[in-house]
Formats: sequence, structure tokens, C-alpha cells
Amino acid sequence: MSRALVTGAAGFIGSHLCEALLSKGWTVRGVDSFNDFYDPRYKSQNIAASLDHPGFELIRADLCDLGLEDVLDGVDVVAHLAGEPGVSTSWGPAFARYVDRNVMATHRLLEAMSQLGPRPFVYASSSSVYGTCTDALRARGEPRPTSPYGVSKLAAEALVGSYSSAFGIPAVSLRYFSVYGPRQRPDMAAHRFIESLLDGGPITVFGDGGQVRDYSYVGDVVDATVRSLSADLPPAAVLDIASGNPVDVSTLISHLRELLPVDGVTVERLAERRGDVQRTAGRIDTARERLGWSPTTDLRSGLAQQVAWHISLRPHWRDLGQSIEDATLASFSGSRS
Repeated sequence: MSRALVTGAAGFIGSHLCEALLSKGWTVRGVDSFNDFYDPRYKSQNIAASLDHPGFELIRADLCDLGLEDVLDGVDVVAHLAGEPGVSTSWGPAFARYVDRNVMATHRLLEAMSQLGPRPFVYASSSSVYGTCTDALRARGEPRPTSPYGVSKLAAEALVGSYSSAFGIPAVSLRYFSVYGPRQRPDMAAHRFIESLLDGGPITVFGDGGQVRDYSYVGDVVDATVRSLSADLPPAAVLDIASGNPVDVSTLISHLRELLPVDGVTVERLAERRGDVQRTAGRIDTARERLGWSPTTDLRSGLAQQVAWHISLRPHWRDLGQSIEDATLASFSGSRS
């Protein structure tokens, strides 16, 4: 039986990853600091199912302070999802947190691994490393982040590459694109829009709504991450993990209005946030080829599952949430839970 270390285990994607690994017969050691970037009660809910599993162990601690040799003892693979998220909050003095939690924590983990012998290492990077660069620049491998957050993720990617080269760590960086679905962080767009619809509005949009994002369902992202833990990849490989079907923010809102037809909800437009880019679009051909992976959940189906999750947290909305989920599963045969 294989044992995985998952950092950021109680987070949005990390908690889904823990459950996926446990369902496949892995044993999982999770690490999470339960920091206050958003309400830690969400994280407690996220990790509850895994805590009930006999193959799961949770360490509540900060990677910057933890003795990592003991944490890595007996671990076969590492999925490093912990970090400080958020483009708009990464400016000014707050950047020190991004350096600590994205760069220094990754460095400490790689340094400890370098002393214990090579084992597969998957790093959760971000589409934010690309910034506003053109497809031509991307084809030449030249990401140009436009926010301190993107800089911190790219710096951690470079560390992964350095340690992979110097110590033979079989490592891959996965650049996740706009992940959505159940348990999404409260600061993210779909979460904010759904909560606004349920509360009667208004929906707050930064910019004109024409920004294009490659929204990627969390189940698809987790599937790619699990496959990466055992894939035969070149050292320090970097893969885009996306849906391959980018849409604009206004289309996202239209889908949500259809799923939650609440009357009288207006859209309030605010100035664009510093560091936001006009378009993100992943190139997933390499991930298809090297991982044998393809995204299977279309945007509307995935949003319906996220809506049902939001409603499940509101007792008086639970019946409506179940009806939405049932209708979606009946209508979209490609949907996956």
C-alpha cells in the first residue's frame, strides 16, 4: 500500500485529493496549518470525511515551522498543495506571507526530501505564472507573471526544477487554471457569485465581465494530480491542467442565473483589480499525452454540483440543492461527482 503526503490537505483542492487517494486504497498523511486566509471552519468541514477514514492522518502545523524529516518518514510520494493564494491580496507588505508560504515552505520541503532520497513530488502551481504573455511567448516557455502571487508561484516552480535536477527528485509542476467546484474558496468568483444569488445580490464583478478564464472542475484537476503521482515524466516537467474551453465571466454568471433563477439580482461592476489579466487559456495536449488524462466535466455540470454544495450548507435550501443536483446528473451524462 502506498503512502502519500498531501500538504494543504484541508484546503479546497487538497481535501478532494485526500479523499480520492483514500478511495484508491492509499494511506494519506495530511498537513494543514488552518491559517486565516479564509474562515478555518470551511477547512474543518472540508476534511471531515477524511478524518473518519482509518487510512488518514492529519498534522495541524505550518510547513515553515514543522520538522519535515519526521513528516516525510515512510512517505512514498508528495503532493504539495499548501500555499498562500490570491492575486489581489499579494501586493504591498502582504507579499512577505507569499514568500514564506509559497517559496520558503516549498524550499524547506524540497531540502528535506533531498536528504531522504528521491520520491515523486507534485507541486501545485498556477496559471498566474503566465500573466499577460501571448501564446507566442508561452510556446517559448516564457511566463511573465503580473502579480506578486504569480511571482511567488513561479519562484517555487524554479526551486522544484533546481532540486529535481540536482538531487534526482522526480518532480512535476501542475499549473492549475481557475479551479471551481464544491468547497471552492470564498474569495473565488463562482463562490462569490453563488452566495450573492442565494442572498439576493448584488453580484460584484471586477471589470466589464469580458475577462476570459479556463474554468477547471476540481474533480478533473484532482484526477490529473493523482495520475501525476505515478506518471513517467521528464524531470521537472511542467503541465497545464485546464478544461481547454475558456469562457468569459459573463457566461459564468449566465450559467449560474439559469441554475439559480433568483429574481431581482443585479450585477454591480467595480474597477478591475491590480494584477488580474484579461485572458487565461491552458494548453492540455501534453497532459493528455503524458498522463492519459482528459477533463470530463463540462462547466454547467460542474457549476450545478458547486451550487448544490453551497445550498447544502444552508439548511433551508437543502431540498432545492438536491433537486438541482439530481436534475443535472440526469441531464448531463458526462458529469462526474
